[in-house]
Amino acid sequence: MTLVRNALGRMVPTEINKKLAVPFQGVGKHRPTGLKVGPEIPTGADFTESKLKQSIDEVLDCARLKDGMTVSFHHHLRNGDGLVNLVVDKLARRGVKGITLAPSALFPVHEPLVEHIKSGVVANIEGSMNGPVGRLCTTGGFRKTAILRSHGGRYRAIQDGDLHIDLAFIAAPSADSHGNANGVHGPSAFGSIGFALADSLYADKVAVVTDNLVPFPCYPWAIQGGNVDFVVQVDSLGDPEKIVSGTTKITTDPTRLKIARFAAELVRDTGLVEEPEFSFQAGAGGMSLAFVKYLGEFMRKKGVSAAFARGGSTQLLVDLLNEGIVKYILDGQCFDMAGIKSLAENPRHIDTNPFTSYCYHTKGCFAPKVKVSVLGATEIDVNFNVNVNTHSDGWLLHGIGGFQDTTDAYMTVITAPLARKTHPIVVKDVVTVTAPGEAIDALVTEHGIAVNPRRQDILERLKGTELPLVSIEELYDKATELIGGKRAPKPETTDRVVAAIEWRDGTVIDVVKQLVTESRE
Repeated sequence: MTLVRNALGRMVPTEINKKLAVPFQGVGKHRPTGLKVGPEIPTGADFTESKLKQSIDEVLDCARLKDGMTVSFHHHLRNGDGLVNLVVDKLARRGVKGITLAPSALFPVHEPLVEHIKSGVVANIEGSMNGPVGRLCTTGGFRKTAILRSHGGRYRAIQDGDLHIDLAFIAAPSADSHGNANGVHGPSAFGSIGFALADSLYADKVAVVTDNLVPFPCYPWAIQGGNVDFVVQVDSLGDPEKIVSGTTKITTDPTRLKIARFAAELVRDTGLVEEPEFSFQAGAGGMSLAFVKYLGEFMRKKGVSAAFARGGSTQLLVDLLNEGIVKYILDGQCFDMAGIKSLAENPRHIDTNPFTSYCYHTKGCFAPKVKVSVLGATEIDVNFNVNVNTHSDGWLLHGIGGFQDTTDAYMTVITAPLARKTHPIVVKDVVTVTAPGEAIDALVTEHGIAVNPRRQDILERLKGTELPLVSIEELYDKATELIGGKRAPKPETTDRVVAAIEWRDGTVIDVVKQLVTESRE
C-alpha cells in the first residue's frame, strides 16, 4: 500500500481495497467532477404482482446473492436492532463469503458480527466501528481495509458511486405492501428514517422490513414504494425498549455541569443568541443536554428565540419548541419518546435526512446555516485537530456519526473534561484525526476555554467577557499537571492500515494502523 502525505501531514493511502483514494486537501479544497450514480432502470411490468415476500429468506432467494456483495442497513433501531444479526446469520448459513457491510452505525447488540468477520462471511465494514467490532478491526481482524464515514459522508459516498450497495435492508416501523414506509408510527416507532434514504434511492435492490404492515397508502412516506423491490413482514424489528430510552438524562456531575454552563455562556457572550437567524445543534448526551438547558435559560431571560434547532430531538428540545424558544426542530433522528411523538404530530418538527442536512456534494445542505454546534471528543491537539474515533491507547471504538458534518457551523465548540482518569484530552498530536483544526473553533473545559486563534472574529465578539479564556497550550500544560506530569507514549502499531477515516468530501484525512497488542490484552 502506497502512502502519501496529505494536507495535515498524515500519511494516507492512494488506493483502498483496489479503488483509488484521494488524500485530504483541506476543508473545501476537493472539487470532484462527474455525475451521480443510480441503480438500473426498472421495468414497471416487473412489479405488477405483489412485492410482499413471506420471509427474509424469500427476499434473499430473489436478490441474486453472490460472494463479495455489499449489504446495507440503517441504525435508527440502535441497540434494540434485531435485523442486522438476523440477516447476516442467514447469509452465513447460505455460504456467502466476503461481503461488505455498510451500516450507518453499529451498536453493542451487533457483537455477533465479530464471529462472522472471523469466519470470512464479512470481509469488511464501510460505515461505522464500535466496541467489539472496532476492537477486532484494530487488531487486524478484517480481510479488507475498513472505511469510516460521517452520516453526510455516507450519503455522499452512495450517491457518488464510492459505495455501491447491492442489497439494502430498511427496517420500517410502518409500511404498506407497495413499500411506502415511515418511522413515526407503529410499535417499533423510532422517529426519522432519513439515514435509509440514500439506500432506497441508489441500492440495486431494496427490501423494506416491517413489523407493522398497514393498508396502502402508508403516509407520510419518507421511503417511497417506487424505490422498493421487496416488502416483508416480521414479528418484531427488535426490542423497542432499547431503541430509545423513555427519558434522556441531564448530567448531574459537577465538572460536566460546569463545562456545559461555560459552553452556554460562551454562546451567550458572543451575542449570537440575539441575532435573528440564530440556530444551534447539540447531542443527546448528559453534558449536551445540560448545555441546551442552560442555553434555553439564557434565551428565556433575554426574550429571544432560535430560528431552528438541529436535532437529534429530545424531551428538552421538544419543550423548547413548544415554549416558542425554538421555532423549528430540523430532526435527523429522535433520541427519546417525546421526540418521536413530536415529530409525528407537530408540523414545526420537521423530518430531515443526510441529503438536505449534511451531504457535502449537493447544491447546498443546510449544515452551514447552523450558527453553533456543540460536540464531544476523545482527544484534541494543540492545533485543534480532533479525534472521535480512537482512544489515546489506539483502540478504534467509535464511528464518526454527524461529527464532521456539524463542523460546518459558524462556531463549532468541543466540550470535554480536561482529563479522563490518566488520559489528558489535550495532546500534542491526536492519535487519529477525525476533523481538522481549521474546522474547530473552541474547546471548553472545566479549566478554561480556548478559542482557535484562526477565529479572531469570535475573539472580537468576546471582548469584555468574564469567561476564563486561555490558550490551547495552557490547557495542554494544565492537563499534564492533572495526570501527574507524565504523559504516556503514543500507542505502538504495525505498518498495516486497518481502517481509513474519510473527511466528509470523500478524501482520506487519516488512517488507523493495526495495534501491537501483546502487552495490552
